[in-house]
Amino acid sequence: MFNGYPDVAPETRERVLAAIRAHDFTPMHAARSLVTGRTHVIGVVLETGAGHPDLQHPFFQEVLVGLKRTVGGVGFDLLLFTVRPAGNASGPEGASRGSQRYLVRARQHRVDGLVVMGVDPHDPEVEELTASGIPTMAVDLDLRGGRTGHVTSDNVGGAARAVGHLVELGHRRIALIAGPSNTRPGIERLLGYRRALDRAGLEHLPELVREGDFYPQSGYAAMLALLDLPEPPTAVFAAADLMAAGALRAIAERGQSCPRDISVVGFDDVELAGLLQPPLTTIRQDKQGLGSAAGDALMRMIADPELEPPIGVVPVELVARDSSYVVSRGRSPTHGEGVAG
Repeated sequence: MFNGYPDVAPETRERVLAAIRAHDFTPMHAARSLVTGRTHVIGVVLETGAGHPDLQHPFFQEVLVGLKRTVGGVGFDLLLFTVRPAGNASGPEGASRGSQRYLVRARQHRVDGLVVMGVDPHDPEVEELTASGIPTMAVDLDLRGGRTGHVTSDNVGGAARAVGHLVELGHRRIALIAGPSNTRPGIERLLGYRRALDRAGLEHLPELVREGDFYPQSGYAAMLALLDLPEPPTAVFAAADLMAAGALRAIAERGQSCPRDISVVGFDDVELAGLLQPPLTTIRQDKQGLGSAAGDALMRMIADPELEPPIGVVPVELVARDSSYVVSRGRSPTHGEGVAG
């Protein structure tokens, strides 16, 4: 009746629909799922490590917005899996471990598909997911499997564009505050940095590369270390806007000025970027677009069990604001806001 079967007489259908309207009846979701074989629920696994407020990170917030709009538009709900940090789970070790296993929980909730973000791709639990046959899309993770695809921003190209922008302004001693070396964005943005140096004929100097964790405190600590060098850099590319915000704080605390003494470029273009002082030049990711792309790919995989898992790259663009400055003093910094592809 509710699924549009053709063997229901029109008179019967109309009488039932009239009764439904009169009593505000809603078909029970669980009963309907028994008929369709689907729960219309997408599980979301989000893990950024102990001590990191994953849901408060603006990148993940916007990805979730794009994902929600896409899957919600075709009648699917999102179920966010909680993650127990190691050592903080209560109860017997076996029980806490069992409740942590992503595959077990995905099957318990009978999700139709999964979106995975921030996890360690080499985690055995993640490898269980990719081998399970559940349609899965990863965001900014290089996960692949028979039913697992991924979507990511153009991290390499974006990082190269950020450093190329600084080279165009006349900078030659350009530092990098990198993301974690065990993450895809961390690896690819380091690669983009190195490619831009090669294109400009600049030497790779290990002392100019400091690793952070995409959060402000690590950017702050890395910037202090760079400022303590006998010859500090004239410009810094931070592989995340939050790390760039930490770097700006360190520069100010040392009594120096951005952009007069040192230029800073970030990556993400979170809302905070345009509100910093000075407003941050950065690489803009289409964060909601990443979520939408993951959701759209997942819907297609659920609808077509034979579909090869999609692999997608979302373009990025440079947003020039006041934190990047030409090397020769006496000239104006890049002012206002401009976008370059």
